[in-house]
Amino acid sequence: VYCDNTLEAARIAKMAEAHGASALLVFPPHSIGMGGGQSRPEMARAHLSAIADATNLPLIVFQYDGLYAYRVDDLIAHCLAIPSIRAVKDKSPPPLHERTIMELQSLDRPVNVLTTCSAWLMSSLVMGAAGLLSGSGSIVADLHVALWRAVQADDLKRAKKISARIYPTAQCFYGQPVCDQHNRMKEALVMLGRLDGPAVVRPPLQKLGDAELARIRAAIDEAGLDEHGATGLDGLAVAAE
Repeated sequence: VYCDNTLEAARIAKMAEAHGASALLVFPPHSIGMGGGQSRPEMARAHLSAIADATNLPLIVFQYDGLYAYRVDDLIAHCLAIPSIRAVKDKSPPPLHERTIMELQSLDRPVNVLTTCSAWLMSSLVMGAAGLLSGSGSIVADLHVALWRAVQADDLKRAKKISARIYPTAQCFYGQPVCDQHNRMKEALVMLGRLDGPAVVRPPLQKLGDAELARIRAAIDEAGLDEHGATGLDGLAVAAE
């Protein structure tokens, strides 16, 4: 649910449930990051509450970094006040990320923290994140699953090896300018044969140049990816859990 208009966001939530959605990822409205909106937590509460009232689906709150982030104390209060908030997709920087994990997952009604710190997933999972929800899962879902399993098993050696496999794609997809991250992933999907080409972007985004495409191809090769997923992972399925 990605909408600044609260009434429209509630309508989208209701429509998604009617069409078979099993959960909703709720983005912060842009008003949070404009003109001191973080200091008016009642704005976010009203937005989230309206969406929760419009649907019976569980909600995943997207916690951005920077100006669009809810203050941690406010985020905790929102989770306590709205029972259908079941998880937070967290993009906070390390100190706040750790606090978010520790406090939300320790509530009487725990709220799972799903990391979207895609450039440093292993570190985030070691902090105790309950799972991960990353845009790059469209490319390396099986590596994400393998990394999560290794961390859950306290197998640091295996986790480090898997993290090293993820690293080339993370550096490529999330490099500057970050606004091109999904353009890069779409090009990668076409290169891997998982998406029919050509990769088309929505204006004002622009088609990537040849040098950028070459870097994407190199990252795919270095990570050991093919049409079916990551090679050499002991038969792990190409699916996020």
